[in-house]
Amino acid sequence: MNSATNSGRALPRAGRALPRAGRALPWALVTPALGWTLLFFVLPFVAMGFSSLTAHDGGGFTLANYGQFFTNPAYWQAMVNSLQVTVIVTVISVLLAYPFAWILAEQVPERWQRLALMLAVLPFWTSYVVRSYSWLLVLAQNGVINRALTGSGLFSEPLQLANTRLATVIGFVHFFVMLLTLTIFANLKQLSPSYRKAAADLGAGPVRTFLHVVLPLTFPGIMVGAFLTFVLCIGDYITPQILGGNNELLMPQLVMMQIGRRGDFPLASALSIILMAVVTIAYPACARWLKIERA
Repeated sequence: MNSATNSGRALPRAGRALPRAGRALPWALVTPALGWTLLFFVLPFVAMGFSSLTAHDGGGFTLANYGQFFTNPAYWQAMVNSLQVTVIVTVISVLLAYPFAWILAEQVPERWQRLALMLAVLPFWTSYVVRSYSWLLVLAQNGVINRALTGSGLFSEPLQLANTRLATVIGFVHFFVMLLTLTIFANLKQLSPSYRKAAADLGAGPVRTFLHVVLPLTFPGIMVGAFLTFVLCIGDYITPQILGGNNELLMPQLVMMQIGRRGDFPLASALSIILMAVVTIAYPACARWLKIERA
């Protein structure tokens, strides 16, 4: 009788121990990721924030580094150039990626879709630097495009395609179209065919079905891809440096210029934080649309 009572009393204690272990398991699983984020993102960001508030000559705390951005027209122009290039790349990439994703999801047979996706992501298999230099060779005065244009008689002289904003946009679009295609394709594949059937039963034609049913339901995929394109494009240094040829100053190049030429790490830190602030401001716009779609 006593042994039964003792065992009955032991069961609730074990039952109370299980929830504690269950609560500790998720923290144990996320601890490596939290430690990695703290070590390689939070701490460097805090250090960069302190650096942005110090003077270049090693003086005390100051806001002069941020003041230079707001008072120097060249710094403002670099931000404007970055925003213009990023918006142009994002818009063109969305306009090209959506039809491509639609063809892959709706027109390509199911058994060939994996192969088509593999071919679509081939640009990701090549080094980013190699792709940029490849486009530089294609757009050069003696490149394939200029040779075709002059050989066909359309132009008597080669066009200045390389070392321009156009070259930078082309290099960016070549990469980000594939990224957007993947996000939009995933949304299209998750879309149930019953929505289109219901729209057809209610008398909606293909155009109205697309505008009022398919497009709103796939808009989250567009916004996710567009935001990723915005973030990666506005902070990219390699493509504008190689294809732009330093003819147009963008924010990443301005930051690297402060480090490489002047050794002004405080000013470079301030400019980097301002660039991150712009990206942070862009996020609520995308999140707002995603929230509406989820609701």
